[in-house]
Amino acid sequence: MPRMHSAGAESLSARLQARLRKLIAQSGGWLAFDRFMATALYEPGLGYYARGSRQFGAMPSSGSDFVTAPEMSPLFGRALARQVGQALDAAGAAEVFEFGAGSGALAEQLLQALGERVATYSIIDLSGTLRAAQAGRLAPFAGRVRWLDAWPEELHGVVVGNEVLDAMPVQLLHFEGRNWFERGVVEAGGAFAWADRPTDLRPPVDAAFVPGTVTEIHPQAEAFVRTLAERLQRGAAFFIDYGFPDSEYYLPQRHGGTLMCHRAHRADGDPLADVGDKDITAHVNFSGIALAAQEAGLDVIGYTSQAHFLMNCGLLELLQGADIRSTAAAQKLMTEHEMGELFKVIGFARGIDLDPVGFSSGDRSHTL
Repeated sequence: MPRMHSAGAESLSARLQARLRKLIAQSGGWLAFDRFMATALYEPGLGYYARGSRQFGAMPSSGSDFVTAPEMSPLFGRALARQVGQALDAAGAAEVFEFGAGSGALAEQLLQALGERVATYSIIDLSGTLRAAQAGRLAPFAGRVRWLDAWPEELHGVVVGNEVLDAMPVQLLHFEGRNWFERGVVEAGGAFAWADRPTDLRPPVDAAFVPGTVTEIHPQAEAFVRTLAERLQRGAAFFIDYGFPDSEYYLPQRHGGTLMCHRAHRADGDPLADVGDKDITAHVNFSGIALAAQEAGLDVIGYTSQAHFLMNCGLLELLQGADIRSTAAAQKLMTEHEMGELFKVIGFARGIDLDPVGFSSGDRSHTL
């Protein structure tokens, strides 16, 4: 059953939509989609991630919209901890930085698994309401957990981000057969609608795009990685997300793009409806992310499927002796038709000598 929303949530959605209408008017009647997406997700107090509704959970009955790997199985974090611990040792560091910590489940799992090897666990999260939930969950580690409002000037340690890059605003491009247009949002008859404008922007590959193609480019995610490169002095970073290298991302068959919304564990492709009440995401172009990191001075130390990464980090060994329910949940992290193949892991490093265990088998860096 679809999740029922309270009058309070409906009021927040109405205020968010009024804010978007004002932004459209201030922008001359046309708002680029990346600004629309950023406002819909992160507008303080109003956006999807900036309000108090619960987004993370295994079932719709919990009032959640989607499940992430740490909520699916605690073995996800325990396996990832092996890689994080190896990188901490290589960096001679004792601090982990997590971007977009969600419910706090991954932080809890890493802190439990790594113990005193982590002296400080720093969380950088845009959502104040999520911070409150994280603080409650991580109370047993209160002396070691801190929340930051902005990037530290320097990072010395290990950075992790699970399903962070996909939530960064994207620009939409539309190809009508001869010319490219940027797709934005206008107000029409009291509702939000699409409208295109000519643009010099292009996808990063010269593919055989079919007329009518709508696709995404990812300047904000790439800028995020460049900032990471500026700040990471000694250590490594690992990002887990769904996506493809650009040779697969911009296939002619994927002419509808990857933009998707999530609500009550159901997906739809209309980000202009029920704004504020559902998540908006796009798959990650890992080639663009890797190139931005490399050009900014980071080493790309590996890229592989989530299944390969977790098995390399000992997930099968962790499953020995587990009960049926735990085994079934963990298998979803690895099976091809669930999360094992669609989700990828990419790793970066600077200033350390590291042969990362997570990419010891099945590395696909050559496909980027």
